[in-house]
Amino acid sequence: MNTMDAQNPFGERGLTASEVEERIAAGKVNVNTELKTKSVKELLIENICTLFNLINVILAALVIITGAWKNLTFLGIVFLNTGIGVVQALRSKRMVDKLTLLASKKATALRDGALVELDLDQIVLDDVIRLGRGDQIPADAVVVEGECHVNESLLTGESNPIHKRPGDELMSGSFIDAGLVVARVIHVGADNYVARINNEAKYVKKVNSEIMNALNAIVRFASVFMVPIGIALFCASANSAYRAWCALDPNSFSTFMGWLTSGESWSAISAAILSTVGALLGMIPQGLVLLTSSVLAIATIRLARRKVLAQQLYCIETLARVDVLCLDKTGTITSGRMEVEGTYLAESDGSVVACSREDGAQLPAGASPDAERIAALDCALSGIARATSADANETCAAILARYADETVVPRAVRTVAFSSAKKWSGATLVVGDQELSYVMGAAQFVLASGDFSRFEPAVSRLASSCRVLVVARVDGFTDEGDMIGEARPLGFVTIRDEIRSSAAETIRYFCEQGVTLNVISGDDPRTVSSIARVVGIPGAEAFVDATTLDTSAKLDAAVDRYHVFGRVTPQQKRELVVALQRRGHTVAMTGDGVNDVLALKEADCSVAMAAGSDAARNVAEIVLVDNDFAAMPAVVAEGRRSINNLQRSAALFLTKTLFSMGLAAMCVIAPPYPFQPITMTLINFFCIGFPSFVLALEPNRSRVRGSFLVNVLKKALPAAVGVLVTSLLCILSSRTFGFEQGLLSTMCVITTCSVGLCLIWRISVPFTLLRRLLFTFVSAGIAVGVVVFPNFFSIARLTVWSAVLTVVFSILGCGIFYRLADLMERSPERTTRLATGFGRGVRVSVRRGGASRSRHVSSTGSSLRRVAAEVRSRAQKRAAMRELVRAEEHAEEGVEPATRARHTGSPARRDRVKVSGGSPSVRKKRYRVEQANGGIRVKMPKTTRKKDQ
Repeated sequence: MNTMDAQNPFGERGLTASEVEERIAAGKVNVNTELKTKSVKELLIENICTLFNLINVILAALVIITGAWKNLTFLGIVFLNTGIGVVQALRSKRMVDKLTLLASKKATALRDGALVELDLDQIVLDDVIRLGRGDQIPADAVVVEGECHVNESLLTGESNPIHKRPGDELMSGSFIDAGLVVARVIHVGADNYVARINNEAKYVKKVNSEIMNALNAIVRFASVFMVPIGIALFCASANSAYRAWCALDPNSFSTFMGWLTSGESWSAISAAILSTVGALLGMIPQGLVLLTSSVLAIATIRLARRKVLAQQLYCIETLARVDVLCLDKTGTITSGRMEVEGTYLAESDGSVVACSREDGAQLPAGASPDAERIAALDCALSGIARATSADANETCAAILARYADETVVPRAVRTVAFSSAKKWSGATLVVGDQELSYVMGAAQFVLASGDFSRFEPAVSRLASSCRVLVVARVDGFTDEGDMIGEARPLGFVTIRDEIRSSAAETIRYFCEQGVTLNVISGDDPRTVSSIARVVGIPGAEAFVDATTLDTSAKLDAAVDRYHVFGRVTPQQKRELVVALQRRGHTVAMTGDGVNDVLALKEADCSVAMAAGSDAARNVAEIVLVDNDFAAMPAVVAEGRRSINNLQRSAALFLTKTLFSMGLAAMCVIAPPYPFQPITMTLINFFCIGFPSFVLALEPNRSRVRGSFLVNVLKKALPAAVGVLVTSLLCILSSRTFGFEQGLLSTMCVITTCSVGLCLIWRISVPFTLLRRLLFTFVSAGIAVGVVVFPNFFSIARLTVWSAVLTVVFSILGCGIFYRLADLMERSPERTTRLATGFGRGVRVSVRRGGASRSRHVSSTGSSLRRVAAEVRSRAQKRAAMRELVRAEEHAEEGVEPATRARHTGSPARRDRVKVSGGSPSVRKKRYRVEQANGGIRVKMPKTTRKKDQ
């Protein structure tokens, strides 16, 4: 705490030292509750302690027991994958920490009548703090002296400064735009407005990534089957070795314990462990996990060059799948600064005439105002702005920017600064050889009541989308700074949020990609709608004020009707995102303020501006370092490249997983498992790893279509079936002709590589130069591994008969693969979409293909839930029918008197009312009662007046 060398100019003296000590002892201190990035320890635990790593560590321990160190090569993939995840997480943390605003975390308080400088966490409840222009409010407080304008855009989305007087509350996190006040702190720490919002965002957000979900599902599925299959496979292999030993031992009373204690058992057990580990390794898509991490890490590096920080690898994929993008106006579509929209001349009849367009082009001849009046208006505007530039607020800064290129600006001989009480600023300018006085401010405070009434319609029209200021001529100023004489209006200037130059183009891109755009802002809905129309948001003409959406049902209904929402609270922003997600949409949210934090945390993919609040940056998955919304298409393009290429490459990895599971299950019955870890390394590198990495890094901007797992399975399943068939044939031939284990393993490796080459060929079509070189390299690599390095890869020399069988089985496996692949390609695509028109929980399956296109509607609930829903629906229908019958009787009662009047002297005849949807056997009726939205509709008969006879 530092005592400042300045006398206290205020009436308040603040807390005494003893009062401060009391509050500190009571814990009423402004502790820091900001959202922070994860610690290094948390990031390390998150990336190291995974199910994938645990499975591989256990398998590595089993290999180490056997002493076959060369079979530990699979750990390289584990280390690489973990390293990529850790490095990316630490890099993102470091970047976000650097983006934290370097503003001074200090506050000036009054204590014992003296001004002291405090750290923010030294402020206590009831402290009196001094706040001036540019200061951020450190804690919720109430104004006790002075007046100011507060910028609350980061909290509420309201772009216009809010005028605060004594007794008004200041919210923590907002900024003083103009003025000087003394305020008393009323909340500290977790009770502050910002802290309450941040606390609602302090929960672990589940990453909505289809690729990650698919990988986790595969790993979980494999881990469930690994234990029983591994134990069964090991027992089968050990039992096979024991039986072979018993057959060779002349002592027919040999026991299992005797075999274990013999010197030959350990080598058999080691072989059984290695074959089991080899089978289990094949079930885990190690390379696919590494490939995914690597491709997404490369994507983040590419985006970093475009000043885009991806804090989470899978968010790139999520953004590429987004079908609804929710935009915050302030800071996303607009820059957060103000700009002059236009200037207008005041006409004597109360109308206004634009004297320039936004792009600077002159209006057509005939519509142009007098040049001298335009020059006088520009002179007054530029002169007042330049004269008050020493304490320029956002409005003044916008006018200065408008006339920044003006070389001749009149000199001011007197300046009247802006006052919150007067609502205007003014200056006396030297124009030629005259001294002329002008004022600029709110029309209702500058103009006389009669003049304001005349211009009020025009001002209201301009104010629907902009802030409107009047420029008027006065006779001069008094010594106290008041106007002399009546203000005579020269014209008006309109100020609006500065729209980013790239916003319209970026929004057009998303519209072309079929993404629905919603603008959700805390600002005035008319202003939001106007800006949304300028940048081309579809449906921007219709907007809703969220203050009218006071129930969950109203808000939920508004989601389907509107694309522009104004006056939205932070909680409503989150509810809007959740409502869209309930409809089956993948939702992205952009924002920069504290009021966006809850929605950012809830969205499937969140994007924040670097210049926004610390909390928004820390919860967002993507941070635009240059605060440029135009970088979004690049993120989508990277996501598409990653997803589409991964779908193609993942087929290679999933093929190994599928055939390994099937082969392991078969080998429980007919051991041994034909592959060892080292032989799988040859297949993993040349048939899976290397080609998948090359193919995954190719350019690809096609739209993402279909489910990731389904698309991959359609390519991988035919190859897996081909490998299983050839491996089974090799096992059967080995048993029939008595081939040794090494020879069987070699036959399976060659047949598997043959089917793998066919798969690589198929996914490489259409061929490019890179793909031709890739296929050539893979083919040559397999040949070199089998022929040149047979000992390292445990490749046995084939006999003539085994070589013939291997060729035949390879051709058969390739034929099966191509046949099944063709069937898969011709099979119609099935997509499942949530139909909001039917209500939540209804699945609509759309089958495409062939000459027809059919739809199937089914429930997503359980059978019991569907039965309960059906019973409830029937009860509601019966209740509705009873209500219709009562309405029918009531309608007849109202009609009977008129009927009797028309048929004087005849007995009243009562017709039965026909109920919509009723039995067709009922005779034709004159009255009809129908169900309608929100009630019942009664259609009365048409009556005609009989002509007098």
